[in-house]
Amino acid sequence: MNKDQALLKPIKIGDLELKNRVIMAPMTRNRADNKENEPTNLHVKYYSQRAGAGLIITEGSQISEAAVGYINTPGIYTEGQVEAWKKVTTAVHENDGKIFLQLWHCGRISHPKFHNGEKPLAPSAINPNSQAYTPDGFEDTVEPQAMSIADIKQTVLDFKHAAENAKNAGFDGVEIHSSNGYLIHQFFNKNANIRTDDYGGSIQNRARFFFEVLEAVGEIWPENRIGVRLNPSLHNAFGITATEETIPTFDYVIEKLNAYDLAYTHLSEPFTDVSDINYLEPNIAKHYRPIYKGNLMINAGFDQESGNKVIDEGNADMVSFAKLFISNPDLPLRFAKNAPIADWDEDTFYTPGAKGYTDYPKYEG
Repeated sequence: MNKDQALLKPIKIGDLELKNRVIMAPMTRNRADNKENEPTNLHVKYYSQRAGAGLIITEGSQISEAAVGYINTPGIYTEGQVEAWKKVTTAVHENDGKIFLQLWHCGRISHPKFHNGEKPLAPSAINPNSQAYTPDGFEDTVEPQAMSIADIKQTVLDFKHAAENAKNAGFDGVEIHSSNGYLIHQFFNKNANIRTDDYGGSIQNRARFFFEVLEAVGEIWPENRIGVRLNPSLHNAFGITATEETIPTFDYVIEKLNAYDLAYTHLSEPFTDVSDINYLEPNIAKHYRPIYKGNLMINAGFDQESGNKVIDEGNADMVSFAKLFISNPDLPLRFAKNAPIADWDEDTFYTPGAKGYTDYPKYEG
């Protein structure tokens, strides 16, 4: 056993002691295949199998009916969903794990089929020209409905209500999904947000909705039980096209987060090669480590070697792993034993049932 690795050292986030820095990243898996969008017994098994992670961050869970953008994704806005999630948190805690719920609103990455034929809500009426996963398969997105001020205020309340439900469901904390082209990210982006009121125009205005959500969630949870997820160099994905104001926007947001005692800030490295785009940042951890003073979690494309390296070099405090946790439920143990890493099956990422979800074996070596 080689436990003397940066990834396997414990860390304290707020008042929580994590047994290692191998974090399970949030991943949409489309297994809530019931009409109530409730987690099932499969979710209980899936998450408890992975309780060896220092922290599990659940798949994005919609905060309201208006937040839905994909089929078979769990919510956190009904009593039934709360009770179903309780079974998950109980099982994770019984296996000595810690688990945060990711609060999610898809915004314009959605489809009228989820909203009784009505257009999905977004900062502005601009089609992301992306696709939504509907009951009839992947379908093109539509021009969304620009949110009124009342819509914005209601959505902030929906985040707050969902945060309260997450507490009632027994989670250890929550992560605000402000990333990957979904609603909050849409407010940040000048190509998605052309508002002329207090929520559009300047960087400060485009960040306003995010900080209102953070403040509202902070009325329910201590700040040190709240994480946020951001993707500063996302470009030509999830309907987002970056601009010359993209990195300055995230610089402003992440610098301002120093005023909050968050559990962590969770950043993604670029999903695509942006090294030839002079207004984007190709190395997110190195860029934001000097800016952000709290616990920095980094994601996207890391393995055991690069994960240990980014922590050893002081550019991150934790690393979140996605696909590696799909096929290796005991990932921290495999790191400790320097054991082989099992491959994942992409064909079963988003399909119903246990196959490719709870049937990956633990290491027997």
